[in-house]
Amino acid sequence: MELHLGMDEQLTESLWVRIKGRAGAGDITAGVCYRSPDQGDRADEALYRQIGAASRSQALVLMGDFNHPDICWRDNAAERKQSRKFLECIDANFLLQVTEEPVRRGAMLDLILTNKEGLVGDVKLKGSLGCSDHEMVEFRILRAARRALSKLTTLDFRRADFGLFRDLLGRIPWDKALEGRGAQDSWLIFRGHLLQAQERCIPTKRKSSKSTKRPLWMNKELLGKVKQKKGSLERVEARAGSLGRIQRNCPSSQGSG
Repeated sequence: MELHLGMDEQLTESLWVRIKGRAGAGDITAGVCYRSPDQGDRADEALYRQIGAASRSQALVLMGDFNHPDICWRDNAAERKQSRKFLECIDANFLLQVTEEPVRRGAMLDLILTNKEGLVGDVKLKGSLGCSDHEMVEFRILRAARRALSKLTTLDFRRADFGLFRDLLGRIPWDKALEGRGAQDSWLIFRGHLLQAQERCIPTKRKSSKSTKRPLWMNKELLGKVKQKKGSLERVEARAGSLGRIQRNCPSSQGSG
């Protein structure tokens, strides 16, 4: 059954449907999206509002070509502002990205996002279709999300060697390394050294299934604040849209009399 999220649908290339669940199982919201490489901020914000609304469903699977080739999914970082905003949207809605292989010329453009671990499985690349330069992505939506062993990893600070970590960073001549660099270049240099030291000094561990959907620091109080902030923003945007429609529909008083 097709879904209408009731907001900005004319600005985005997306389709949303509800897959009816079997008896005793909830429905699944599925979305397909295409974001053009030159899409503007207004259309991006409209897409993020749709994703936010869809992510409130119990089970969500969103797939599509989002055209953010600069995102490093391992570090959850990106160079371009638009890509960083996209990552913020994913984090704010507690979505997991399950595509692990590049699908177009070494770039991770086609993504599969879900809000429930174990809902998507058996992700495979199946080669190109016709003249397309994208790989086909095949996957299964599992009606009952199974308790799969998590493939996500997190830093294990309990076993970290912070003494060596401080020593490695302390050996770097920062004044020379950052001399004449702009803010963005300086950040990339700093991040590179930081990640190298992190890889040597802080081991990783497999993330438990219970903690993958929400960060450890995100307690109920903070989650409530985030939802309250999103709700306030949506109300402000709705008022602004209503005011714009009123101004367009009201006849101008200039030249009357």
